[in-house]
Amino acid sequence: MRTRISGATCVLPTGLSRVDLLLEDGKILGIDPPTTAHADETIRADDLMLIPGVIDDQVHFRDPGLTHKEDLYTATRACAKGGVTSFLEMPNTKPATITRERLHEKLELASSKCLVNYGFYIGATPNNVEELQQVTRTPGIKIFIGSSTGDLLVDQQAALERIFAETTLPICAHCEDEATVRANSERLGGGTKYEDHSLIRDVNAAVIATKRAIDLAVRHQHRFHVLHVSTAAETELLRAPQGLITAEVCPHHLYFNVDDYERLGSLVQMNPSIKTSDDNEGLWRALKDGRIQVVATDHAPHTLEEKQQPYPKSPSGLPAVENSLALMLDCVNAGICSLESVVHWMCDAPARVWDMVGKGRIAEGYDADLVLVDLGKKQTIRNENQQTKCGWSPWHGVALQGWPVRTLVHGHTVYLDGQFDESIRGREIEYDHSRGGYWNYKPE
Repeated sequence: MRTRISGATCVLPTGLSRVDLLLEDGKILGIDPPTTAHADETIRADDLMLIPGVIDDQVHFRDPGLTHKEDLYTATRACAKGGVTSFLEMPNTKPATITRERLHEKLELASSKCLVNYGFYIGATPNNVEELQQVTRTPGIKIFIGSSTGDLLVDQQAALERIFAETTLPICAHCEDEATVRANSERLGGGTKYEDHSLIRDVNAAVIATKRAIDLAVRHQHRFHVLHVSTAAETELLRAPQGLITAEVCPHHLYFNVDDYERLGSLVQMNPSIKTSDDNEGLWRALKDGRIQVVATDHAPHTLEEKQQPYPKSPSGLPAVENSLALMLDCVNAGICSLESVVHWMCDAPARVWDMVGKGRIAEGYDADLVLVDLGKKQTIRNENQQTKCGWSPWHGVALQGWPVRTLVHGHTVYLDGQFDESIRGREIEYDHSRGGYWNYKPE
């Protein structure tokens, strides 16, 4: 079936342009096709913006093992509502994704449950280098250098050296120095208040681990992506040689700081922790000047009952996947950044970092993963309207201007003005790691 999207202003790699798109067999067949070109369906999109589907390269969808918090079906409904057409999920489910067998099990599960496109990292342990050497069908390797327990914690230097030296897939890491975190916790007696979380997981913990990981990447000439940068100090480390290092920031580290604990308590308890308003400003600077390339969510839901436990029993993590694009579109309307920048940070850059085939751009031959956006639409985030299974947002009550109104996955409308097409299923994301990542990317 052929679909024409007509009247929208499209965010193309060359800039904004009001052109029609012709879609066929899940691909973008033509840009600004002749008016005589046949189409079985026409989507009128006057006064709307058309952008590539958002790619969220860091989520925790809790499936399998923790599905009382979230699962692949509820999470991908939230994705579709939020304009996210592809996601990459972290390996810390139960059981953890640390073998090819576990990876293939998750891919099979996703094929039946996901309304959007999917991919899964394989987790590193001190003892699974052989698995990491042989695995395919994954964007890359995830290392928890801190902030994890059991087999997924890798903080011994010998194990880290071996992973960077003896594997070839791109690596990303949660960077908080475990020794610093433990020392801070001991000094504070484990902490008793939510705001103690930012004293325990402080700037030093982040900087030490990020510096350590970048050093490993540079010495071993291994592509490395710094997840959820949370401090201005870390951004000074991101001037390492291009061709190897990329980084990302999350909306909660752009929006929230330690002053918000009084108002929101554990709802903004995250790993890495939120920092100061100066860090908010430093992260925005690094995002705008290119030291940080990607905006992702680290969507990590827990039930409200779990979050409302006293510190330190309260778990770290918050949901964000269905509101991240709207949060950034609101920044466009406020003059903080341009729509083209948002598309680069949330669509094109993650596709380039992880060598995705056919993703991240509106261009002929690319997948027809697309989002129609109404930059004038005003709406307030409400807990009761959230699609995520946990049913809450730290941005509850916040009014935003600029919202996705229609989401297409491989040319099929999966979400339209509050309604979902439950028959749509996303596809496994394809990677071509010979492309060499963000700094070496050449358009298809």
